[in-house]
Amino acid sequence: MTEAIVTPLQANALCLLSMLVWAMGLPAADMLIGSVPPLLLTAARMAVAATVMLPVWFLLDGRAAVRGAAWGRGILIGGGTLGLGAFLLVLAQRETDAVTVAVVSAAMPLVGIGIECVADGRRLSLAMVLGLALSIVGGLMAYGAAVGSLDMGLGAFCALASIIAYTLGSRMTVTSFPALTPLGRTALTLAGAAIATAIAAAVSLVLGAPGPDWAALGLPELGALLVYGLLAMAFSQILWIASIGHIGIGLGSMHINAAPFYVMFFLFLLGDPWNWTQALGAAVVGAGVLLAQSGPARQVTTG
Repeated sequence: MTEAIVTPLQANALCLLSMLVWAMGLPAADMLIGSVPPLLLTAARMAVAATVMLPVWFLLDGRAAVRGAAWGRGILIGGGTLGLGAFLLVLAQRETDAVTVAVVSAAMPLVGIGIECVADGRRLSLAMVLGLALSIVGGLMAYGAAVGSLDMGLGAFCALASIIAYTLGSRMTVTSFPALTPLGRTALTLAGAAIATAIAAAVSLVLGAPGPDWAALGLPELGALLVYGLLAMAFSQILWIASIGHIGIGLGSMHINAAPFYVMFFLFLLGDPWNWTQALGAAVVGAGVLLAQSGPARQVTTG
């Protein structure tokens, strides 16, 4: 199965949708963190994502693509970056809250562009620098007064470390498997993360770490896990990988700063009040994304 040609507009739309779906996972995680230890929750999330993605990959790309994939590399990248990043994200949210995690995630464009500068020798243009600044300012505007009440301690550090691991892992997912489609790259690394975190979780239980509080888990928590694993991990990740494969990790990561607006917009459709500050912040982020991409198109290196 060959990779479809995606226009810049389509790639940005995929990235926008990816960030919207990712943001849904933060309140879902809040429902689970008190009852499930971070490592076990991470393993469960990855297992849910991989259980869905692997059969879809097999059906759409075929047996040969699955069997011929670099599974060893997929496990290393998935476990060492995506799995680690997801675990650190749960730790961060347990120590702080979903808002703090989301605000710290505003640093993702800096991390993404920094990785491209180091790994690819990317040279920053004035348009890129100004676009990056607008993206960050717009993201902070979208969070409004919440920025001033953040707890920037251990939880914020874990959130930043999570963003670094996830951004690096996303780039490696794109560049390390040039023969695979975005679906294959996503399924392979998510399966790798599921294997690695499952082994780590099993070892932790054998060594005496606490297990889930089963009495506190019911159908609402099961629904939250499905949102956290299927939507905010599997679906979000394939959209994200498909997008950054065309526009790069730096440009793609700017979209994360508009996530509060996307969530607010859908809540508005469900009856919540409109928030003009978040709308203005999203507009500033959008202007930054457009400005950053006003220069020459950039080809993502694979292999």
